[in-house]
Amino acid sequence: MKASKKILKNQKGQGLMEYIIISSLVGIFCLVAMKQFGESVHTRVEKMRKDIVKHIPAR
Repeated sequence: MKASKKILKNQKGQGLMEYIIISSLVGIFCLVAMKQFGESVHTRVEKMRKDIVKHIPAR
């Protein structure tokens, strides 16, 4: 009986560890994706800003 409880307890811990590992991998993937897309978005927004500033007359 004690052996079956010990195995069951280990399985619960295993499920928690799997959840933590998967959550960590998803978080790392999101950080990498934001870094890649963030630079691309920044470049495009900066280009649009420069185009807009060109068309605004100086005072």
